[in-house]
Amino acid sequence: MAQESALEARSEASGAADDRALTPDEFNAAVAAVTNAFGDPTRREIYLAVRDAPEGVTTADIAERFALHPNVARHHLEKLTGGGYLDVEIARADGGRPAGRPSKRYRATGDATLAVPLRQDSVLASLLAGALDALGPGPAEALADQVGYDYGRDLARRMDPGASHRSVRTAVAAVADALTAHGFAARAESDGDAFTIVSECCPFGDAATRYPHVVCALDRGMIRGMLAGLYGETSPHFEASRPDGDDHCVARV
Repeated sequence: MAQESALEARSEASGAADDRALTPDEFNAAVAAVTNAFGDPTRREIYLAVRDAPEGVTTADIAERFALHPNVARHHLEKLTGGGYLDVEIARADGGRPAGRPSKRYRATGDATLAVPLRQDSVLASLLAGALDALGPGPAEALADQVGYDYGRDLARRMDPGASHRSVRTAVAAVADALTAHGFAARAESDGDAFTIVSECCPFGDAATRYPHVVCALDRGMIRGMLAGLYGETSPHFEASRPDGDDHCVARV
């Protein structure tokens, strides 16, 4: 009975946290995430078609159903995948080995909702704050960078399980989509041979103000990890940071 009461109390506390009003940054980030994924009417229809196909769909399936060029169909599917609305796996031939160029099969992860992916739990946030204070700035930043990098590599594997490296342009665009889905309201920009990722929001709220360098190390690690998985190991130059007083966070590749 005591265990059940504790679970009920934790559930009520979690529900209360989820019911709180969104901050302006959180609201903007949530709108950006949903708009990026579902702003295109064709993409909305594609998502519904994938959601209604529990066995999954291929690019060819979507291209045929919506009378699209395969490259256009692939673009829509990858937008939804980068936003976390679809899962993707490699379709294998008999025997488990790819025959020629293996196709990707996409399945819906669940219903799309207007929610901030990185909600903070107050107890967990307090625990992490204490741990960061105990570690000290140097080790805390190093740990955050490594955690972010590993998480970014994992995101890249989910977006591109075939591990076929993309061009830098398409990799940067995919990273911006994934960051937007995580509440950063990010966009990709290009200037000649240079590509930048501009993030307008920070989903970490007060933690970014209290531990700006640690949170920035986590963000930068995520970007490096995703780029490593989608394009190859690279060292992006981080030119601007909101915690440092800049209007946006900017990473140049």
